[in-house]
Amino acid sequence: MDIFNALLQGFSQAITVSNLLWCLVGCALGTAVGVLPGIGPAVAVAMLLPITGKVEVTASMIFFAGIYYGAMYGGSTTSILLNTPGETASMVTALEGNKMAKSGRAGAALATAAIGSFVAGTIATIIVTLFAPSVAEFAVKLGPPEYFMLMLLAFTTVSAVLGQSTLRGMAALFIGLAIGCVGLDQISGQGRYVGNIPELLDGIEIVLVAVGLFAVAEVLYAVLYEGKVAESQNKLSRVHMTARDWKRSIPAWLRGTAIGTPFGCIPAGGTEIPTFLSYAAEKKLAKNPEDKAEFGTKGAIEGVAGPEAANNATVTAALIPLLTLGIPTSNTTAILLGAFQNYGIQPGPQLFTTSASLVWALIASLYIGNIMLLVLNLPLVGLWVKLLKIPKPQLYAGILIFSTVGAYGMRQSAFDLFLLFGIGLLGVVMRRYAFPTAPVVVGMILGPLAEAQLRNAVSIGEGSAMVFLQRPMSLALLIVVVAVLVLPRLVQWMGRRKAA
Repeated sequence: MDIFNALLQGFSQAITVSNLLWCLVGCALGTAVGVLPGIGPAVAVAMLLPITGKVEVTASMIFFAGIYYGAMYGGSTTSILLNTPGETASMVTALEGNKMAKSGRAGAALATAAIGSFVAGTIATIIVTLFAPSVAEFAVKLGPPEYFMLMLLAFTTVSAVLGQSTLRGMAALFIGLAIGCVGLDQISGQGRYVGNIPELLDGIEIVLVAVGLFAVAEVLYAVLYEGKVAESQNKLSRVHMTARDWKRSIPAWLRGTAIGTPFGCIPAGGTEIPTFLSYAAEKKLAKNPEDKAEFGTKGAIEGVAGPEAANNATVTAALIPLLTLGIPTSNTTAILLGAFQNYGIQPGPQLFTTSASLVWALIASLYIGNIMLLVLNLPLVGLWVKLLKIPKPQLYAGILIFSTVGAYGMRQSAFDLFLLFGIGLLGVVMRRYAFPTAPVVVGMILGPLAEAQLRNAVSIGEGSAMVFLQRPMSLALLIVVVAVLVLPRLVQWMGRRKAA
């Protein structure tokens, strides 16, 4: 009852005219930021941090939160329509969403993304409301061995499920791991694989690789290999979801929410692991041969609904470790932590008592923001889909311009532009020879994190790898990793033996 009363007080603050306006502007700006590839919510919040000196704390935090979860939906728009992820979290959406758009189902893909975002965001917000302290208490008990095994599970899942073969998936993953090693070593501080190029000391930007592999490669591949694309390919048949689309999307939304919420609570992660795991789960669970055949060809709606729900559930649940432990789990939550500190507020276990009104107003704004995003984005589905009517030469030129401006805007470095188009050419080669590109980005993002957790885990075990077997959660995750690698091959072998 105390939680309910506190939430009602939060709503009484959040629904003032000024705070509602801040929330609306934040959601609209966040959606626009998500649409533009290479910018993302972290950059937008960082650029707007100076307003903390002028705006009241509750209003500014509601505004930043609006940008935060608004950008998660916006990133799916360009992923579906243009195969250009605005955020790394939207990479999985591009896999099936863009194929749906090319099959004339862009409206259904955008609608399932919007409704899935609302469903997952609302459920995750309820969980934040009810279980924030207790969930964070459990999450903080996980150590480096568990985190490393979690990342190993992500590596094996994406390499085994994405692509035409496990070997190609593993090859793409190791390319990503190699790119992730570029830059300063986290412990010794020595440069690795920088080749006397100062710009590489800071490493290669994740967004740069994502935009290069998806957006630039998409344009170059179309120009080099596809020639004149038939305009009928991208015609829009209908804007709304059919009854069959609803039937296939609802379970995927719920599964994606169930996968994404725990990952948001764990102070180790980001949205990449849950979105890829959700996609892998939907691909494995597709039993109808007709539905299964749509994956990787015409585009399966479950491949959009599940990852989008997982993405938004993770983003919302990530506020649990931020508010209750003071631990940011992404670039954006790290900047939100800086915004709190600008006001002299330190998130942590005492925040719910020292700044209760701020916390509950922020949580209440999540409910309001989710409704605002649904109201804003569903009517705009038809408007966004009109992007498909842009002639191909102008469309591809626009993608290259946005990608180039976004890449240059991150560090104002001309070197990044050469790197962007070099990565784009790599993406063309990989696409030409049927190598999946998504594992490259997963390996690059999680590789350095996995390396750090592995080193910490071995230090805890005093140099012994047995530490991974001595901890129950770590051992359980290791068994799951082995099962992912062995069980599919065992089933195939038994099937061949039975047929023989």
